[in-house]
Amino acid sequence: MKISSSPHIRDRETTTNIMGKVIVALLPAAIFGVYNFGIRALALYLITIISSVLFEALFQIITGRKITVKDLSAALTGLLLAMNLPPDVPYWIPVIGSFFAIIVVKQLFGGLGQNFMNPALGARCFLLISFTGIMTSFSYDAVTMATPLAEMKAGNSVDVLSMFLGTIPGTIGETCAFALIIGGIFLIFTRVINYRIPLYYIGSFAVFIMIYAIASGRGIDISYLLAHLSGGGLMLGAFFMATDYVTSPITSGGKIIFGIFLGFLTFLFRVFGGSAEGVSYAIIIGNLLVPLIEKVTVPKSFGKGATKHES
Repeated sequence: MKISSSPHIRDRETTTNIMGKVIVALLPAAIFGVYNFGIRALALYLITIISSVLFEALFQIITGRKITVKDLSAALTGLLLAMNLPPDVPYWIPVIGSFFAIIVVKQLFGGLGQNFMNPALGARCFLLISFTGIMTSFSYDAVTMATPLAEMKAGNSVDVLSMFLGTIPGTIGETCAFALIIGGIFLIFTRVINYRIPLYYIGSFAVFIMIYAIASGRGIDISYLLAHLSGGGLMLGAFFMATDYVTSPITSGGKIIFGIFLGFLTFLFRVFGGSAEGVSYAIIIGNLLVPLIEKVTVPKSFGKGATKHES
């Protein structure tokens, strides 16, 4: 018999295994990004991933910490960041983004498990604020054009099927909702992520969009709903970034509140904000509120709070 202190739960899963499964789940959308935008997309993937791994290794060497790049977390951060970049950004943009994601958001706060926001999304928001023109310029088939969500915001019609399949302008890895859904289902069935956050995120967002459509005179416009669900990186955010272990709630109730809150914020940003997107900022703000969400959703200990009855 082994006698040891808590915790007593044991699991064969390792950080490397989990990160590896997430990378595998991202591959369909990542590969489609290369097919959709060409060899330049592949170059951006490689630059961002290599930069992220190198920055993590160099920081750990300089500070005398254990080198942990083999856990694949830096590689995953690089892949996610690259998937959130427009295909025509200069090659120095992913290097700056990788530095911010790995050094500023992750390592300066203690490394994996200590960061208070998703590193890839933190870097994307930093790049959007710092280099707005570069990060909001999208092209497709060598023609610069607005994303479908921007077209919708301007009152124009869009091709919903193209948005679902991904043959549209946008960031490298967010355009193909179909590929992202396949990857998300894989993560749920392999129990890498819990279904609650993506379900309540996507579901609540859909409810808010339909309420707005009815209130604004559109009626029950299914194509309007499907376009919003297929565009703007909603599937990428819901399945792959909102579910980040470190920056999402661990309680079941917290996951539900978190998902609904993200759905509401994304709705507000898309419909009433200056941008047609909203997923990145919604998740970042949600990350900041996770400690509060967990505080109010922590279940009571057995017997705690019970009412005393006198006989």
